[in-house]
Amino acid sequence: MMSAQNEPDFIMSHPKIANTDHDILDVIRHRWSPRAFDPSRDVPVADLRKLFEAARWAPSSMNEQPWRFLVASRHRSPETFAALVESLTGKNPMWAVTAPAFILTVVRLTTERDETVNAHAWYDTGQAVGFLVLQATGLGLSIRQMEGFDHDLARRGCNIPPPFEPAVLMAIGYAGDPETLSMERHRDAERQPRQRRSIDQFVFEGTWGQAF
Repeated sequence: MMSAQNEPDFIMSHPKIANTDHDILDVIRHRWSPRAFDPSRDVPVADLRKLFEAARWAPSSMNEQPWRFLVASRHRSPETFAALVESLTGKNPMWAVTAPAFILTVVRLTTERDETVNAHAWYDTGQAVGFLVLQATGLGLSIRQMEGFDHDLARRGCNIPPPFEPAVLMAIGYAGDPETLSMERHRDAERQPRQRRSIDQFVFEGTWGQAF
């Protein structure tokens, strides 16, 4: 393990490093989903392009590439940014408004080949988002994905036509100070160690329930 002085920027900017049971890529260990963002730092357009380049190369059934992404920057596209803020539900408006940008993930529900239902569209889009998120982590960026938004409001605010469906709204920026969060529960969550099930709880071999 490198010393703190020699660690790359993306390690230093993601304080909640996963305590893994097995050796995995650092970019996976350092991926996490903060609520606190630094409102003073914008995301460079060049870095956003790298995220979408990563998503571009995700696998998809029949190479349909059913994912689409709509970027709303606080400064470059304030009207769309405001429309997405308005679409937020639950507790999300309390923290997400500090992010410098949103990325709305959209899924094409039918194939471009013959307009039949693409049963793999959601799965494939999820893979593209996974690629995007890991690329963001490698650049020192933070992303928190939200299902808590009004899909119809987002559709209207972003002029999304059928057969495309809003799927996930992502807040993107640089991790900020948890003390800036208004809710104590959110502040505490930022500081808690990350936890996951152990491999033997979700990987089986030979038959269901038999731990790998």
